[in-house]
Amino acid sequence: MIKPASRLASIKEYYFSTKLRQIAELRRTGIEIISLGIGGPDLPPPAEVLDTITQEVQNPDNHGYQPHGGITKLREAFATWYNKQYGVSVDAASEVLPLIGSKEGVTHISLTFLNPGDRVLVPNPGYPTYTSITRLIGAIPVFYNLSEESGWQPDFDKLESMDLSGVKIMWLNYPHMPTGAPARLETFRKAVDFAKRHNILLIHDNPYSMILNPEPMSLLAIEGARDVAIELNSLSKSYNMPGWRVGVAVSNPEFISWILKVKSNIDSGQFKPLMLAAAKALGQSDNWHSELNKVYCKRRKIAEKIMTALGCSFDYNQTGMFLWGRLTDPEIDPIQLADMILNKARVFITPGFIFGSQGERYIRLSLCATEKDLNEALRRISELSLNRKNN
Repeated sequence: MIKPASRLASIKEYYFSTKLRQIAELRRTGIEIISLGIGGPDLPPPAEVLDTITQEVQNPDNHGYQPHGGITKLREAFATWYNKQYGVSVDAASEVLPLIGSKEGVTHISLTFLNPGDRVLVPNPGYPTYTSITRLIGAIPVFYNLSEESGWQPDFDKLESMDLSGVKIMWLNYPHMPTGAPARLETFRKAVDFAKRHNILLIHDNPYSMILNPEPMSLLAIEGARDVAIELNSLSKSYNMPGWRVGVAVSNPEFISWILKVKSNIDSGQFKPLMLAAAKALGQSDNWHSELNKVYCKRRKIAEKIMTALGCSFDYNQTGMFLWGRLTDPEIDPIQLADMILNKARVFITPGFIFGSQGERYIRLSLCATEKDLNEALRRISELSLNRKNN
């Protein structure tokens, strides 16, 4: 009998993959579901981006294999963007590696630096892919807890007291997903110092810095960070291009060359018109993000009302395209609540347990829905809550 590799026993299918399948089945039966679960931008990319790819696909020279390290124009666009947005100067030729989305980067970096049995510091709560890819590689996730009381920032005193033997990588992610905690220079400085003293590769995942975030920051702005760190970034959230799969890894030339060695053996480069369009996106003026964030700001206000209707408290200073709230009633089970909201109010929300044990009392809402849908979700949830109280 043919069996899958034993590594599959260490992971489950991605939570959102299973939920989307469930929602699709409900919709096939005629049930209308409002999805506030996934951070998939529902708005289009800049008009110039659409114009560029439309024009470039007509060029017969643009359909062949492309460099594994991306075309020069895209690398240069990323370098210019890093300088403009974060004040970080990088060499386009040697320190920038375009990716088929930053999620691909999580895999490629893990393949590049981890051996079976190596240990990896993973934030709890945090992006589930850090854990699943670590396990698929045969490495061991070691969770470090983040808490609301500490502003969802790492406690480096506790990290220092841990057994760090065999730790090869530490994942960092600010603005933080799922909590929306903003980046702090103090955290970045401590993280770089910690990584240097313990010979740990620091990987900062930075896809949310342009959404409802007045102070975009890069870990690479910290002196000496490039010696021990890699930063991932993405156009998915920043430019409404999730399905385009365009991300980037930025680091020192040696790290980039090692990752490229792995990447070149796995994929065959990206579609040239897509890369040219991505370069056009990176060249947008600040006004484009300003207008985008006005939309998210209006949506956020409705999401805050939904959180209140759900009986959750939340931090108004969160950034990014989600709202993270804590259930104030200890008698309410977040998983059961999310299932009830889906089945009875026909609204998909995300229970925080999928991001780790530190998220078990929390709910996450996505802002990737129209104001109309958000208001309808608010109406349905408020009506359901009222009926529960009356009964």
